Amino acid sequence: MSTQLLIYERAVAVNNQKHKDCSVKTGSNYDFAKNINSVPLTAIEFTNATPEYSIVFAGSEDAVMPAVILGFRDNENLYLADDGKWNSQYIPAFIRRYPFIFSSSDDGKQLSLCIDEEFTGLNKNGVGERLFDSEGEKTQYLQRVLNFSSEYQGQFQRTQTFSKKLKELNLLEPMHAQITLATGKKMDLGGFQVVSRERLNKLTNKQIGSLVKSGELELIYLHLQSLRNFNTMVDRVTANETNGSGDKVEAEEKNNSEESLH
Repeated sequence: MSTQLLIYERAVAVNNQKHKDCSVKTGSNYDFAKNINSVPLTAIEFTNATPEYSIVFAGSEDAVMPAVILGFRDNENLYLADDGKWNSQYIPAFIRRYPFIFSSSDDGKQLSLCIDEEFTGLNKNGVGERLFDSEGEKTQYLQRVLNFSSEYQGQFQRTQTFSKKLKELNLLEPMHAQITLATGKKMDLGGFQVVSRERLNKLTNKQIGSLVKSGELELIYLHLQSLRNFNTMVDRVTANETNGSGDKVEAEEKNNSEESLH
């Protein structure tokens, strides 16, 4: 079974035998995401994510997916406050669906809803929302979780199609971001790709028309606009590094040639 882990420690299939007496208590504490510096993003989220995050493309040579950058260093989440609250208006759906996740069979034809059994809000004390009722039937809460997870899975697959189109049109190029503190300390972030404006401008009218008709050209422009948010991340690094001491940070970007998902 394959899953998108990252923040999940022990994802186990939800069933009315093992979890009959279980409840889930969620809240506004997102400490479970403190050690990740990026998370996947679906295309439908671009509009809400663009004002606050840098959207890039990450993955292997064969397959890439959009992701939002959360930190410049490994195990760094600049969008998480010390008290565990998420420090931005929009929270990516990948984060909001925790502790639940779909796991797929190796052939991708069968999906199973799983829950991270290491999640501190999972309990048998009746605290929060029950997963199953006394008859072993799914509660309304669990059905909402299933609906949300199903929508996420569908949007994830649509986003894969969008990413594949970018690869086919050869629009992606590697990008490297570097910031320099006033002290001379440098931080580098690489291993991701962005859309090349130069390559985009060289597309044929037919190719552009196809992107317009599918709504994918708007996604591309939202992605390019979002890259300005690297400067916002620099401000977050400044606050964390200096604790208000006033050190300045310069950024340099180099191109190398819950009920609703959103």
